[in-house]
Amino acid sequence: MKISLITVLYNGEAFLKECIESVIHQTYKNIEYIVIDGGSTDRSLSIINHYKKHINYFISEKDKGLYDAINKGISVSTGDVVGILNADDVLAGEYVIDQIAAAFKQNPDIDGTYGDLNYVYPVSLKIIRKWKSRQANRHDIKSGWMPAHPTLYLKKNLFEKHGNYALDMGTAADYDLILRFFHTHEINALYLPVLMVNMRTGGVSNKSIKSLLAAFMNDYKSLKRNKIPFSLFVLLKKKFSKLAQFKK
Repeated sequence: MKISLITVLYNGEAFLKECIESVIHQTYKNIEYIVIDGGSTDRSLSIINHYKKHINYFISEKDKGLYDAINKGISVSTGDVVGILNADDVLAGEYVIDQIAAAFKQNPDIDGTYGDLNYVYPVSLKIIRKWKSRQANRHDIKSGWMPAHPTLYLKKNLFEKHGNYALDMGTAADYDLILRFFHTHEINALYLPVLMVNMRTGGVSNKSIKSLLAAFMNDYKSLKRNKIPFSLFVLLKKKFSKLAQFKK
């Protein structure tokens, strides 16, 4: 089984080396590693060039943002399964992809799998929040639950059937895709109780009050588009549920 792993970036030199090396050090070797750069002007390209023998596909050109770049990666991927690893993040251990591949091999009827995630401080990597997931169903999605997007690995044919990331959803494009796949099309996804990703804080949806408000409105638009009843209540429940993830 081939797993396509996509990293997208723009001026991501700060942590890119760690991201790439976390992929290189995986024990599972049937990985197609795809790097999509948005036209970086920092040292990102030289870092990528240093690791070029480990990268199966690379392009650097202007894009329409994060999710446009991810869609480009999906379009060129040739794996059976697709996952995304942002340039600021690292796989949480050398066996992560091995365990993901095993889950698909042992459960041939599943469409996807997801696991656990830690939010960490950018430099120290000290844990801020633990996103412990669980096996969930369509009702959980309707109640505001969602899997951690960076831990989500999906069969390639799902994108061909149900579409890619919607660019008109802004920073909520990942939430919209989860609602579309898990709620509207009821895919069969398996929870894997494995810490998959250490995710650095400071995403584009959390930079300012304005961006937080925009993220809230895009989440709401996504819920309405996917016909989730009581959308505002579901959204508030989704936001408040994150409080339980903070490390005591």
